[in-house]
Amino acid sequence: MNPSPRYAVRWLTLGLVSGLLGWLGWTAWSANFSGPTAENQSPAAAPFAQDVQAAPASGALQAPQADPTAAVAKPSAPTDLVLGGPGFPVGKTSVRDFGARGDGLTDDAEAVQRAVDAAPGVLYFPPGTYRLGKAIQVDLNKVGPLSVVGSSGVRIVMAGPGPAFRFVGTHQGTASPNTVQPPVWQQERMPTVEGLEILGDHPEASGIQADGVMKLGVHRVLIRQVFHGVHLVRRNRNVIISQCHIYDNRGVGVYLDDVDLHQINIVGSHISYNKGGGIVSRAGNVRNLQVSGCDIEANVVNILLDATDSRYGTAEVAITGCTIQHGGGPDSANIRILGAGQKYRWGHVCITGNVFSDVDTNVHLKDTEDVALTGNTFWMGYQYNLLAENCIRLVLSGNVFGRNPGYDYVKQVLPNALRFVGCRDVVLQGLMVHDVRQAEAGLVLEDCERVNVVGCNFVDCAGAGLLLRNSRRCRVSDCLVDHQQPQDGWAAIRVQGGRDNLIIGNLLSGLLEMEPASGQASGNLERPRDVEPVPEKSPVPEKRPVPEKPPVPETPPSPGKGPVPEKP
Repeated sequence: MNPSPRYAVRWLTLGLVSGLLGWLGWTAWSANFSGPTAENQSPAAAPFAQDVQAAPASGALQAPQADPTAAVAKPSAPTDLVLGGPGFPVGKTSVRDFGARGDGLTDDAEAVQRAVDAAPGVLYFPPGTYRLGKAIQVDLNKVGPLSVVGSSGVRIVMAGPGPAFRFVGTHQGTASPNTVQPPVWQQERMPTVEGLEILGDHPEASGIQADGVMKLGVHRVLIRQVFHGVHLVRRNRNVIISQCHIYDNRGVGVYLDDVDLHQINIVGSHISYNKGGGIVSRAGNVRNLQVSGCDIEANVVNILLDATDSRYGTAEVAITGCTIQHGGGPDSANIRILGAGQKYRWGHVCITGNVFSDVDTNVHLKDTEDVALTGNTFWMGYQYNLLAENCIRLVLSGNVFGRNPGYDYVKQVLPNALRFVGCRDVVLQGLMVHDVRQAEAGLVLEDCERVNVVGCNFVDCAGAGLLLRNSRRCRVSDCLVDHQQPQDGWAAIRVQGGRDNLIIGNLLSGLLEMEPASGQASGNLERPRDVEPVPEKSPVPEKRPVPEKPPVPETPPSPGKGPVPEKP
């Protein structure tokens, strides 16, 4: 049976309406996204369009005038904008507006300084190479908050002495809100440098300097071939350095130069090949220094915290999750902390989850207090994996100290030693110490007091597993000390001098050598490797005495029966 004409007309009408609606939707989408329009065209295309439409000199060939209706289909110039997507930063002030050329030859310092003095809020460097013959002074109290922003391809060549950008503020308070004066919040808050390269072309050129600044931010900046990269002087508060490359400089990468500074975070940055050090804090009054997730390599000292003879020093520091390696010659170190201030030893340092290698001394602590090293891995220490001198209250837990067989250096004989000298109140727990060579022992405690060594492994260490010399009230317990191929005279634990030491409950594949006056040893299993211990003879149990049988009682006479008379 055929469908009625009425239903056929209805379905035909619905099909036509659907097709019309689809065509209208496609047309609207094409109009909005087929090319740049007045709303979505990059601002960088405006100068390009002006150059095309500008009338040339008389007699020159003129380009045909563009049809305004065809502007929609015209491709835009490549965008040169940064964070925030197309059109960012809105209302930016370009240094080109003040005469900077960015050709790499012209000295653009005066033009850039005029742009800064105009108090733009956001100062933008379009792609180009901007040569500066002198430092750009950013007087925040006069020009107000300023962000110096560059796009990919921006290079600042510092061709004169001093920093490329010097930020100067008036903040004299602390990080507490009630100490920040209203003019600081109004005029000086959070100056920023972001998204550009600073390249030195003068022996005294530097990167960025800050003095009296509140909440400085340096982000996505490459600084190289200058003297100091980021240089903090006198007094600053709340500094953040993130996602930066501070590389191949003659001085220090990040220099806290006798500065009064609390709260500084150095995050996710690459700080390498700086001949004066990677991150250096010297003298001053520095608190709350956080170094996290960085790759810090091939600086003479990768991280140096030097409080020597300073009144307040550097303290309250966390160094976490970094790769810190490759030194710059003799006496190089990955972390060196010198805590002897004028009155106190400074420290309060947490060093956690880092990878250390390839320097003279991986971690060097001297005159410090309250330092914790947890969950790190150490190798390729040309002299020491760890050297601690005259320190108090140290805790080492869950670290691996050893060698890396994937590198050719293992063919050489390098010590990788652990040495504590003159230290007091130390806890060493759950350590793996292996393959210490050309050293007295895997761990040396010399002139130390109140050291607790618990649950550690000392494996294949030359000389001895542990050596205690002239130490007092030290305890070694629940450790495994083993050597697969010990040399003649090798001892698992050697105790020389000192007093009141306790060596208890250890598993030793060698002998325990301990002078009687040095302390007490008990419960240790000590034997040469691969030699079965001779079992002790069990005592023969005494024979138990056989109890005597009780006497059999005499049978009493039956009642009523007298003795049987004798026969006559």
